[in-house]
Amino acid sequence: MLKSHMDAVEKYLVYKSKVLANAGHTLHKGTPRESFVKEFLVDHLGSDVSVGTGEIIDCDSQPSSSRNQYDIVIYRNDFPKLEFYGGINGFLIESVVATVEVKSLLNEAGILQSVKAAKNAKALSPSVKQGSRFGWVPPKVANYVVAYDGPAKMSTVYDWIVKAHTELAIPMPTFAHLNRIGVSGTALDGVFLLNKGFVKLDNSPLSLNDDNNPKPGTHVISDSDSGNLLMFFLALHEICNNLQAKLLDPVPYVQSADYKNITVV
Repeated sequence: MLKSHMDAVEKYLVYKSKVLANAGHTLHKGTPRESFVKEFLVDHLGSDVSVGTGEIIDCDSQPSSSRNQYDIVIYRNDFPKLEFYGGINGFLIESVVATVEVKSLLNEAGILQSVKAAKNAKALSPSVKQGSRFGWVPPKVANYVVAYDGPAKMSTVYDWIVKAHTELAIPMPTFAHLNRIGVSGTALDGVFLLNKGFVKLDNSPLSLNDDNNPKPGTHVISDSDSGNLLMFFLALHEICNNLQAKLLDPVPYVQSADYKNITVV
């Protein structure tokens, strides 16, 4: 039932996106396609998280500094956020579960941009007081790409990822199959091309690698005209499906504030 539903939604998203093909400006094509994915997430993710758009900060972020704007930010509801108005927010890295970049046409330049943005998100430093936890908690924020069209083979996308890592001097993730769930990715965690396939970093309990006879490697590549939205949904559910006592530690955020004439009595 779940796969049948997700396959139907996957086809529906692609079908709706084709209505925009006649638009003359790329913004008029890209923005609605982002909203299609956002609506899907709002309709299908649990109530513990929300979906927004904007940039991500940590305790070291400076005003007016250059930062990535992420098409979609999935964040925990029990943390604060900054309101920049116009539908754009600033999210504390402590609250962010995942980011999603939406591409109308996936190409090499788009992968390069997404790898760089993902690396920047993972470089931010959460300031939290961590208590007990239950379930799998990803080591760092997860970063995904969802695209409506692109190359015929997902191996091409993987080659673009490797090339982007080389060009940006970002090491590719390395781990053995047995310790994969404790190792963070270094940039993108997955690229999902609707109706064509996906490339997914294999560092979570959700794996298509055979636990009894695992093949060496760090990524799973699939060429398939269905099941891609299902895998994306399950990957997101997996990183949201945990219980953890995590509180924002405000001290690092206060250290940069220049308070005058402090008296302790």
